[in-house]
Amino acid sequence: LNLKLYTMELKEKLISSFMAFEGQIDVNSDLYDVRTSAIKNFELKGFPSKKEEAWKYTSLNAVLKHDFTVFPKHDSAIEFKDVKKYFLHEIDTYKVIFIDGKYSSFLSQTTHEGLDVCLMSSAFTKPKYKMVMDTYFNQIANKDETLTSLNTAFAAEGAYINVPKSKVVDKPIEIIYFSTGQENALMVQPRNLIVVGENAHVQIIERHQSLNENPVLTNAVTEVFAQKRAIVDYYKIQNDLGSANLIDNTYIAQKQESHVSVHTFSFGGNVTRNNLNFYHQGERIDSTLKGITIIGGKQHVDHYTLVHHAQPNCESHQNYKCIVNDSATGVFNGKIFVEKEAQKTDAFQQNNNILLSEKAVINAKPQLEIFADDVKCSHGCTIGQLDESAMFYMQQRGIPKKEAKALLMYAFSNEVIESIKIPELKQRITQIIANKLGVNLGFDL
Repeated sequence: LNLKLYTMELKEKLISSFMAFEGQIDVNSDLYDVRTSAIKNFELKGFPSKKEEAWKYTSLNAVLKHDFTVFPKHDSAIEFKDVKKYFLHEIDTYKVIFIDGKYSSFLSQTTHEGLDVCLMSSAFTKPKYKMVMDTYFNQIANKDETLTSLNTAFAAEGAYINVPKSKVVDKPIEIIYFSTGQENALMVQPRNLIVVGENAHVQIIERHQSLNENPVLTNAVTEVFAQKRAIVDYYKIQNDLGSANLIDNTYIAQKQESHVSVHTFSFGGNVTRNNLNFYHQGERIDSTLKGITIIGGKQHVDHYTLVHHAQPNCESHQNYKCIVNDSATGVFNGKIFVEKEAQKTDAFQQNNNILLSEKAVINAKPQLEIFADDVKCSHGCTIGQLDESAMFYMQQRGIPKKEAKALLMYAFSNEVIESIKIPELKQRITQIIANKLGVNLGFDL
């Protein structure tokens, strides 16, 4: 009952904060209508509960009990040396960096030369972006999804990336959100908009990172539009402190012959919920969704995916690997929806899980809804322990038990690691995995 009261209190706080928020931001009237409609939807539905099918395995009650500050009062500065390890500092990148939800020009490296890598606050207020915003903002985000509505109502800041036709972006773009812990408990709602033009190519890395143990709730929404023959590689690194909670709603619309891949690496954080939605709007589209989850303690990671095949001759590939230890919980809820027009669809979904302790939990729910008759759709799901005979064989060859276990788990994850297209990121992920497994793997990739 107490947890329910906390949930109600936070809901009321957000609704009353919306009035103050509306008064202090400078937006056009079109946006005012979008925001008002969004807050009404949130007011009607509130926070999701386990009674809803989509949230059956994930409860937010314990997260919502904190008295979150919605608008941070402190201005926080961070020294680069203190956060250097969170950047892909081995190579040059564009950077859009936020501290407690506010833009940090000191840590960022944005551009308007040949492409736009800048801020949503500029896109909301400057006339030169109005046409793009009218065309794309809030167009594919699910208007019924209550947490997406909450984000839309408060959307003020985030990354705005617009890659023009035929532009191959010369270096990756990093979007990083730091939480300093200046507030006792902070809720932030970043909003990203990414438009990738015909034949253009971009690589993006997104990260949310707390810098101390004060609770954080991040409710993020990202909309990605890939035009004809565009190539988008998106990497989400989730290796936060145990007091951080992330709800990530990502919506991707693809036009014909575009290739979009999203890799999600979930290693840290308290409760992490990834909603990943792909919408096909043309033929010969390729969508790739891959993830590695390695969690322990009482961590909870929930991957909820949807690929909506609405056109013929398209492909989608899903491959999620999950290793769960202690009393942690992993969830995979993957849905492939094939419309009757989407003949010759090739959709593949694989979810493999390893349980390392008796209290670890996996909930897996692969779903296929197919209304076309000429398709190739498959899904596989496994839940098991490490192979004892392989462990025995490795120990016979002089490999200590801990290292043997780590090598088997690394090999289990390797299928996903192999498809990372940025070598320095591949090396970084390998290192994080080694740290999570508590060993030095002793080789570089």
